[in-house]
This record gives sequence, structure tokens and C-alpha cells, in this order.
Amino acid sequence: MNRSWHPRSPGSIADQLYLSAGTVKAHISRILTRTGCANRVQAAVLAHDAGLLTDR
Repeated sequence: MNRSWHPRSPGSIADQLYLSAGTVKAHISRILTRTGCANRVQAAVLAHDAGLLTDR
């Protein structure tokens, strides 16, 4: 997981990864569901605490 995904819109992420915004929203939704997080901030904190974030 890269720190740059957190503060950006799904559309911005989609453009960088050559995906549709709907695909990015679906992936984010699945991440939130599987981790039990209520939002992307909680998911980012969880990823940070697990050592999954990279500095880029």
C-alpha cells in the first residue's frame, strides 16, 4: 500500500492506475469491508500500524 492513495479521490487514483473510478471505489469498499474499517482514514491507520505503507 502506498501513502499517496489516501488523500486522493477515487477518480484521481483511477487515472494514475488506468482503471475506472468505479473499479477503484469497489476495491476501496472491499478493503473497508474486510478490515472492518468505517472509512479510508481508519484503513490507512490500520495499514500503517501493520507496517504496510511505503514512503513514496
